[in-house]
Amino acid sequence: MSRRFTAGAVATVTGLALTVAGLGVPAGAAPSSTQTFTVVAEDGVTADVALAEIAAAGGTVVSRIDDVGVFQVTSEQADFAARTAAAGALVGAVEQKAIGHKPRLDPVEQEALLAAATGKGSGARKSKRMDPLDDKLWGLDMIRADRARKVEPGDRRVTVGVLDTGLDASHPDIAPNFNWALSRNFAPDMPEVDGECEVASCLDPVGTDDGGHGTHVAGTIGAAANGFGLSGVAPKVSLVELKGGQDSGYFFLEPVVQSLMHAGRAGLDVVNMSFYVDPWLYNCTANPADSPEHQAEQRAIIKAMKRALNFAHKRGVTLVGSLGNNHEDLGDPRIDTSSPDFGDTPPYPREIDNDSCWDLPVEGPHVIGVSAIGPSGKKAAYSNYGTEQIGIAAPGGWFRDGFGTDTFRTYGNLILSTYPEKVLKEDGLVDADGNIDPSAEGLVFKECKSNGECGYYRYLQGTSMASPHASGVAALIVSKHGKKQGRAGYGLDPDLVERHLYRTATEQACPNPRLQQYRDEGRDETYDAYCAGGRNFNGFYGYGVIDAYAAVATPLKSHGRP
Repeated sequence: MSRRFTAGAVATVTGLALTVAGLGVPAGAAPSSTQTFTVVAEDGVTADVALAEIAAAGGTVVSRIDDVGVFQVTSEQADFAARTAAAGALVGAVEQKAIGHKPRLDPVEQEALLAAATGKGSGARKSKRMDPLDDKLWGLDMIRADRARKVEPGDRRVTVGVLDTGLDASHPDIAPNFNWALSRNFAPDMPEVDGECEVASCLDPVGTDDGGHGTHVAGTIGAAANGFGLSGVAPKVSLVELKGGQDSGYFFLEPVVQSLMHAGRAGLDVVNMSFYVDPWLYNCTANPADSPEHQAEQRAIIKAMKRALNFAHKRGVTLVGSLGNNHEDLGDPRIDTSSPDFGDTPPYPREIDNDSCWDLPVEGPHVIGVSAIGPSGKKAAYSNYGTEQIGIAAPGGWFRDGFGTDTFRTYGNLILSTYPEKVLKEDGLVDADGNIDPSAEGLVFKECKSNGECGYYRYLQGTSMASPHASGVAALIVSKHGKKQGRAGYGLDPDLVERHLYRTATEQACPNPRLQQYRDEGRDETYDAYCAGGRNFNGFYGYGVIDAYAAVATPLKSHGRP
């Protein structure tokens, strides 16, 4: 799960050193007394009552989602959040206010860039060739996607929503499968965190991605098998942009809820979610470390996200989410020291009560949680885990996999996928003429057609890269086993998709010893992970490693457990 992509805070490789711009507020950004909030109504409260209490608290409604009782509100009242928390008809208000820029790349990605210092090659595992770069996609080989597409390459009627930073529809491997009619942008640029707006409205056009993360995710799901570049798990399904994340990588409540509501109303089949909703890594109902306003804010996030996830699921959307890169058991979380990650309050230590705190969306209702494994099949050291929330395991990449071999700390351990040229230039990995910087050789790839059209690809790792592998297999399940619904619809009950995904996974037992330590890989005791459970279900692999071929070759059962 990549955190954060901030325009203006660009990571560049110069020689063998990685330099990341420091924190700071964009030049010329003027403070404003007007703040934006997402306000959530209590259960059973009518829209009229909620609107009246918002107005009484000093707020002006900008937009509303009556189906789930969520309102976007502006206010100049300094105590607006406290007023809404005290209002009987309102759960609370979530403020959208940032504290400045953060580095574009999170530590998981930074270590991959630092591979330049090792002087090693790609260490690529050879896979069965489909498109030119597919020999570097060990993940497709691991899940037998090459065999799956001979049975079912994906149905154009099957739609996969990529709830992320956007999609670069101009990319030659994304363009053939991009669904313009259903794609939407719900996350206008915020200059405080995203840098200067690219367009006057600050609402980027559909088909663009100034963060890069969404395009990478989309390529793994459904890059076209067109004899060019690389191919995805489900190379003939339709890709739908649901821009609910900022260019900087923040995911605020209101755009995420809007995205999920659109997914449900539009009848999307699958939605991939490789993020957590800011500003809280864990949202708690009444954490004693939090102020009353922060408690109300988190209760509002919990309520709104559960409503939106339920709404989408009820309307046929299979929901897939990354477990996260915090290397912890989600059923026994450590002290949270990263929240809140934006706003006027700096992060502070919070003990997390598992019974009253949620990592959202992955711990929300109906979400299939995906852990990340490396080429060896081991759980990546960074990946979250735990029997409480895991559903499945999938290739996510692990730079430090293969200790003791010549593949240790090499790019080939990561996940290669599509990436926007613009973002690579901003990151200093590609120059103004479109040439790969020498320091990024082996990290970034460029493929061009005879007409001069080019596509770019880069390696990343994370549970963000594991989740789209699972979303791709879910899309293949709908393609193979779905049925016509209504006059023009086509789909499959998401509960059936989930059960079939689990039932056809390759079972993987816990390692021996069950307590895995990563000292050889240079990780301290905070990365120690205990694998609970048996072969058919455990905290590292869930029901097993996804298997695309088994998913399309095995008959669907309409009932029973996985």
